[in-house]
Amino acid sequence: MRLATFQTRKTCILYDAERLCDAKHYPRIQVAHFTPDFWRNQQRVLGTAPGRGSSVFINPSNLSSDPAWVLRPYLRGGMAAKISRQRYLWTGLERTRAFCEMRLLAKLYQQGLPVPRPVGACVTRAKLTWSGALITVCIPQARTLADLVLAHGADSTLLEQVGSVIRRFHEAGLDHVDLNARNLLIDAENKVWLIDLDRCRLRRPGRWQSANLARLGRSLARFDNASDSAMADIQLGYRNVSSS
Repeated sequence: MRLATFQTRKTCILYDAERLCDAKHYPRIQVAHFTPDFWRNQQRVLGTAPGRGSSVFINPSNLSSDPAWVLRPYLRGGMAAKISRQRYLWTGLERTRAFCEMRLLAKLYQQGLPVPRPVGACVTRAKLTWSGALITVCIPQARTLADLVLAHGADSTLLEQVGSVIRRFHEAGLDHVDLNARNLLIDAENKVWLIDLDRCRLRRPGRWQSANLARLGRSLARFDNASDSAMADIQLGYRNVSSS
C-alpha cells in the first residue's frame, strides 16, 4: 500500500495510490467521491449500514468482480451534534479524525491484521473547523457479532476466535475505544474483522486492554442473556491467542 495526498483549495485527500492509480477500472480520486449524493446520482449506491451511523455501500468499479466500498462521513453524536453535526474543531490536518483513522488502518492492514483496506480519507477546512469522510473496502457477506448473537449463531468456537483476534490487535498496541459487538464482523468464511477505528490509537500495554474487553462485555449483555458465558469463551480465546 502506498499512501499519497491530493489537494484542491481547502480540501485534502489521503488515499491508497496503489489501488486508485494503478488500477485503471477505478475512478480517479476526487472530492465528490466522498459525498453520498455523488454515488446516488451515478446510481451506484448499494445500500446503507443500519446501526452504524450514515455509512453507505457503493459500487465504485466497472468490474462486477471488484468489492464494494463503504463511505462513512464523520458525524457528531450526543450533545455536540446540537452545535454542529458535521463540523469539528481544526487543530491541524494530521490530527483530524479522518487522517488519523486512515493512517491507522493502513498501518494495521500492512501488518496483516483483519481490518478493512482503507481507500481514502477526505478533509475540507472551513476557517476554524473541518468536515470529512472515509472510504474503505467492504467486507463481503459479513454480519456483525451482535446480529449473530441475536440469531444464536455464535458458538463457542467462533467466540474463542473473536477473543484470539482481539488479543492480536492488543499485541499490536491497538486501543479500540468503542469495542462493541457491532464493530466486530464475521464474514462467510467465519473470519473475524474489526471495524470503525475512529479515535482509536496505538499504545503501550496497560489497563486499557481490560477496559476494551469490559466494554465488549457490556455490549454483549445488551444482545444476549448469556453474555457471561459468551465472554468466558472470548476470554478463553484471548488467553490462547494463535497467529492464524
